[in-house]
Amino acid sequence: MPRRIESHSLSGPAGRLEALLEEPEEQEPRFAAVVCHPHPLYGGTMHNKVVYRLARGLRRAGAVVLRFNFRGVGSSEGRHAHLAGEIEDARAALAWLRRRYPSLPFALAGFSFGSRVITRLGCDSGGALFLMALGFPTTMGAAEYLEDCSSPRIFIQSTHDQFGPRPAVEELFQRLPEPKRLYWVEAADHFFAGALEPLEEQVREIAAGFNPVSVPS
Repeated sequence: MPRRIESHSLSGPAGRLEALLEEPEEQEPRFAAVVCHPHPLYGGTMHNKVVYRLARGLRRAGAVVLRFNFRGVGSSEGRHAHLAGEIEDARAALAWLRRRYPSLPFALAGFSFGSRVITRLGCDSGGALFLMALGFPTTMGAAEYLEDCSSPRIFIQSTHDQFGPRPAVEELFQRLPEPKRLYWVEAADHFFAGALEPLEEQVREIAAGFNPVSVPS
């Protein structure tokens, strides 16, 4: 079965959002996932290498994946809004995806800044199959909101992440209630240098282990 790839222009709170929708190659979609990219002010886009690998790992696990550019990135309209606005962009993208696939459960995934976006959105809204945070940046400030979060939280971190150092990540993780998981990928830096293939396989393996239950129509 060939993979379906579609370009879309979504209606966002600050204007149109450039997006890319991809269905899995080998099976019907099991769940739907929104994937968020790293910091817009430091070159982050939906075409980032880690984001691409994250999306492909999820697709290989049976997800239909929606990647999009935050406001002010690529062809997306608007201006950077210091996390709060980007959370609303992700909320709009998720709403669009759920309208497109109303019978599928949903997940949220993101890298770096994008991991902050999806955990904030997922913890506030609830209902996600899982929240998958790659390269969670502990240096971006407090993350107490994770301590009151009931959604399954999955952290995948480089062993040499300069923005999410291992001691800080482990200390944060210990404070969090279940359900939670933490995985370490041996890599050179925050961007999983030298370990993109193992990272993708880790994403696939974790996501494939979830057994989605269809949403009643």
